[in-house]
Amino acid sequence: MRDMFHSKVDRKEALVGIVGLGYVGLPLALSFHNGGFPILGLDINEGLNEDLMSGKSRIHYIAHDRIKEMVDGGRFHATHDFARASEADALLICVPTPLNKYREPDLSYVEATARAIGPYIRKGQLIVLESTTYPGTTKELLADILEQESGLKVDVDFFVAYSPEREDPANESYSTATIPKVVGSATPEGLEIVSALYETVITKVVRVSSPEVAEAVKLTENIFRAVNIALVNELKVIYDKMGIDVWEVIDAAATKPFGFMPFYPGPGLGGHCIPIDPFYLTWKAREFGMHTRFIELAGEINKNMPQYVVDRVAEALNGVRKTINGSRILLVGIAYKKNVDDMRESPSLELLEMLEARGGEVTYFDPYIPVIPPTREHKSLTGRKSFGYDRAKIGEFDAILIATDHDSVNWQELAQEGQLIVDTRNAMRDVPVELRKKIVKA
Repeated sequence: MRDMFHSKVDRKEALVGIVGLGYVGLPLALSFHNGGFPILGLDINEGLNEDLMSGKSRIHYIAHDRIKEMVDGGRFHATHDFARASEADALLICVPTPLNKYREPDLSYVEATARAIGPYIRKGQLIVLESTTYPGTTKELLADILEQESGLKVDVDFFVAYSPEREDPANESYSTATIPKVVGSATPEGLEIVSALYETVITKVVRVSSPEVAEAVKLTENIFRAVNIALVNELKVIYDKMGIDVWEVIDAAATKPFGFMPFYPGPGLGGHCIPIDPFYLTWKAREFGMHTRFIELAGEINKNMPQYVVDRVAEALNGVRKTINGSRILLVGIAYKKNVDDMRESPSLELLEMLEARGGEVTYFDPYIPVIPPTREHKSLTGRKSFGYDRAKIGEFDAILIATDHDSVNWQELAQEGQLIVDTRNAMRDVPVELRKKIVKA
């Protein structure tokens, strides 16, 4: 079985099935396509599949031409027909793993996927979970469901592995193919098979001893970031009281060639990983009678940042004899990070609602998100449209709140035309000195 899989991989004849064609699955599909493999995309969103098959990308930093080239080459097909899972030699699962309203892991997408493909699993297949989750998911959830649905035996009839996605949207230095890939499987044969597949398209594959280790790797990476971001967010609040610019402190500290790694503060945490992943470990740790006090404290600090920012907006407006109530406020940036059209878990949504709850008349501007799509926790904002950028109207706003520092925004122009600017990203660091008197850092 292993030899047959290796042979098909070596000849680039192995059909790679990718379940979930979003921010993780689509770049992965492009990488395998570039590596010469045929790709079968499986997604429940029929509209997305139709767009892809017509050469359209829904992710702004992935050009339409790249999708069209993949489709026109005849080695890519996207469908919602999960019965076709039996055709694939490898199935890579890239579905969301959010938190529920109780801040507990929501693995419903993983479960639904396992039950959808389970009846069609065949002997010799490799199933890889890429979605971020707690240690034990691959064995305790995915493998069990696949065995129940297929009637086959894992590690005997088919193989299961875990390989955490490490996507960083819009990162110009690293792509899917150049970011080292961690892989873990329960048996040496499974590890050999999953490594052989990824080694054909990824620059470096890092093998670990089990799926649990691989699952813990991804959580550790993002917990590291969450904790350090919480640290600099807390330092920002402390240093602000002392009249010290935290960004200047961090930049100077970063000149030390050892023992320091720069992290930068912001208005809160956003994205599909950092605000969510730590709570997967927190939840799992309770099973072992453990409490993740350090992680939970970091989460509390980061979660409180939007309130801190709103308070800073209030203070800034008070300084010019105004209040949030009745003021016109331009919120710059709805995306959770710069240069992307991804607004999952974005703190900007919370900022918008909090400012409006205090009577502010809030308009947002984001060149990457012209309309706010439906979200689970901010349903009232669905359909809100971005400000049609007009330099002549910038001065009509009582305050501008910078939440996302997109490179395409003309910061000099905003500084010139704006009455009052609250900057949570240090986006105004290069504006002329004479304009800085109207800028408040938050």
